[in-house]
Amino acid sequence: MNTKFEELPEIDGNTVYIRQVATESLPQELREQVKGVDSLYAVHGLDGERLALVKDRQMAFFLARQNDLSPVSVH
Repeated sequence: MNTKFEELPEIDGNTVYIRQVATESLPQELREQVKGVDSLYAVHGLDGERLALVKDRQMAFFLARQNDLSPVSVH
């Protein structure tokens, strides 16, 4: 697994990261709004700031693209 890549894609200011978030890790006020939901998907900016929370992965990618952003999935 020590493969070297000569050219990695450039990350620009329009890139956002999509990741699954366990609702139990969210503040209480948010958990109260999503009772019965185990996880949500977060859209994060390059600086790590959470920009949005949505109900599913497809919605997160759709939201990013509708705002002229380039979504990248992270684990």
